Amino acid sequence: MIEVVVADREAVAEDVVALTLRRAAGGPLPPWEPGAHIDLRLADGLVRQYSLCGDPADTESWRVAVLREPDGRGGSAQVHERLRPGVRLTSEGPRNHFQLAASPSYLFLAGGIGITPILPMVAAADAAGADWRLEYGGRSTASMAFRTELARYGDRVRIRPQDTTGLLDLDGLLGTPLPDTLVYCCGPEPLLAAVEERCARWPQGALRVERFTPKPVDEAEEDEGFEVELARSGLTLKVPAGRSILETVEAAGVTALSSCREGTCGTCETEILGGVPDHRDAVLTEEERAGGEFMMICVSRAHSSRLLLDL
Repeated sequence: MIEVVVADREAVAEDVVALTLRRAAGGPLPPWEPGAHIDLRLADGLVRQYSLCGDPADTESWRVAVLREPDGRGGSAQVHERLRPGVRLTSEGPRNHFQLAASPSYLFLAGGIGITPILPMVAAADAAGADWRLEYGGRSTASMAFRTELARYGDRVRIRPQDTTGLLDLDGLLGTPLPDTLVYCCGPEPLLAAVEERCARWPQGALRVERFTPKPVDEAEEDEGFEVELARSGLTLKVPAGRSILETVEAAGVTALSSCREGTCGTCETEILGGVPDHRDAVLTEEERAGGEFMMICVSRAHSSRLLLDL
């Protein structure tokens, strides 16, 4: 955990502010790569995750951009109302569960504030000489951040405001799998779900998504209790229906790292030593889920009667 200070604040779109953060004590910040996010500890005990959208080569500052969510849980309101240059707060990370893998070709899809993790990815792909393009959708032109920065890429970037051009043409973009192409997508849940549906016909692993909100769970499936055996603590605990593994181990006095508690940040990632997990997070890829090596204990459960965890 490090203390940072807001060094600059800029309105980059309607209801979107970008903050430049520096280490309060001076000096370099921890390094990061495209796709990474940090945790910011706000007032009233709130912890929120924000994608880094600046230049990884800039070791002296981080940049995040935050959309004000009128119906949110208070984090974005704090950022917009309280965080001004000179304000200090603590941060953790960076962490990265949305890494940019090497590829000769990329298709980037961004919706609204989902442009934030995509922005440094575009810069990295361009610097690497890859073949890439970005389709960027939003409610209106005024609501879409970083349009000026993206203009330098010319026709590789298409700005698609919904009020004038309609929704992104996902059938046209994804209807036919493109060879040697990775698809990176970030944005609201309807966009992610639609992209996942269309990419089901693409090669396994071609699609990478990042969610800012929990992945929807089939509510028709009732939770059942199960046991967790904690290898390092020597405890076996009953996880009842309606209670998470994280809450159960914390109640038993076992320390486990956590932040979002909704399966989106990856902080509580825990190694699985035995058993079959029921993955409900929005972090792991399908390949990682199939591998069964790690799980997010804040939301995921078990398909087997017992899990053996490295806790």
